[in-house]
Amino acid sequence: MLLPYLNKGLIEAGCDEAGRGCLAGAVYAAAVILPPDFQNELLNDSKQLTERQRYQLRPIIEQEAVAWAVGVVTPEEIDKINILNASFLAMHRAIDGLQVRPQHLLIDGNRFRKYKDLPHTTVVKGDGKLMSIAAASVLAKTYRDDYMLQLHEQYPHYGWDRNKGYPTKEHRQAIEQHGTTPYHRLTFNLLGDGQLSLPF
Repeated sequence: MLLPYLNKGLIEAGCDEAGRGCLAGAVYAAAVILPPDFQNELLNDSKQLTERQRYQLRPIIEQEAVAWAVGVVTPEEIDKINILNASFLAMHRAIDGLQVRPQHLLIDGNRFRKYKDLPHTTVVKGDGKLMSIAAASVLAKTYRDDYMLQLHEQYPHYGWDRNKGYPTKEHRQAIEQHGTTPYHRLTFNLLGDGQLSLPF
């Protein structure tokens, strides 16, 4: 059972990202402020959701949320600032887009770069613990999936309709055969032969 909030009486925004481990495509993040009495049976089990269920939930979350927004960081930006910083930036952009200013941020994971003067709490596996993070996870994943499906139409060799840019055997073989696209993260180890280190 997911918790409706962490701090009673505060306007909390849950934040999560999608696409951090991918070889191609932007990283997406969402920020969601839910009403304190929000309930949804399906969202309660967000870890077990199918793709179809995530798409069923998206309009419900968008309609019932007090505020929601999605932030995007491009593959070019990821290559410049690294994926960890890009994940933080995507969350910051999502928070920037909220029509209601939150009083506290709930961040999925164990690290975050402070956003302006807002206090935050990092929650490991937060999408399985807190309702607003689970809702943010649904939005980030579905909007990123839509984007990867559009890219798949331009570049069908890479199987992005199935792997969504993640490092599958099929994806890596396609890179080997067809080379990279403008959407590949060139600082990532695209062929899987040991991890690249970035000069930071």
